[in-house]
Amino acid sequence: MRLEGKVAIITGAAQGIGQGCALRMAAEGASVVCADIRGDDATANKIVANGGNAVHVTMDVRSAPDWERTVSTAIERFGPVDLLGNVAGVVNTISEDTVVGLTEEGWSFVLDSDLKGTWLGMRAVIPGMIENGGGRIVNISSLAALVGLPNLASYSAAKGGVIALTQQAALEYAPHNVLVNAICPGTIDTPILADITEQQRKENTQAHMLKRLGTPADIAGTMCHFFSADGSFLTGLTYPVDGGWSVNGRSY
Repeated sequence: MRLEGKVAIITGAAQGIGQGCALRMAAEGASVVCADIRGDDATANKIVANGGNAVHVTMDVRSAPDWERTVSTAIERFGPVDLLGNVAGVVNTISEDTVVGLTEEGWSFVLDSDLKGTWLGMRAVIPGMIENGGGRIVNISSLAALVGLPNLASYSAAKGGVIALTQQAALEYAPHNVLVNAICPGTIDTPILADITEQQRKENTQAHMLKRLGTPADIAGTMCHFFSADGSFLTGLTYPVDGGWSVNGRSY
């Protein structure tokens, strides 16, 4: 097991990519704090049922006090935090998401969750990582930060900011052995796709060179690589996990 003895916080752990990452890190031996705004402890319970170590924390990534409480819980239950997976995020469900049609409310909803939440998470764990000789952080960005996609103005802005923030943190904390990287998923088959049409699903599938949607396990495997000994010379990277979409030359 590649993460034996490590302590990880994974946000958005109740479902989708976050759940997949939490399960994989636990399978690799990490003790996992499964953090999510939903009061759903199913992921942590599944890890424990499979013989792993996990605890659920209900938290809002937009809240600095919630981050402080989550880090304190991790330390009290398992020890200092070695790994952070900033997965939790939202898309704009409040307004149209074109540059002109986007509302200030929609903008704030997405930027606060996807960008501010990522910053607060890094701010909460990095001091402890420095004190303990280093750590690893993986921030989930998006393909939408790399190519133009329709009706994703606020989401693209937030995820582009995640990349810039990842690079900044990597630069600032590399001397302390804190390695920070970003993953840019393509379309991942999670509950967030429940409301799309069959035509939209088909178009998204065809845009990937591998002609399938991604899975949470695809993202979890890459995160595990960054977290493991194999990732010891990797920092500041923006890493697409998108089935080839980013080099396919098409939005759909």
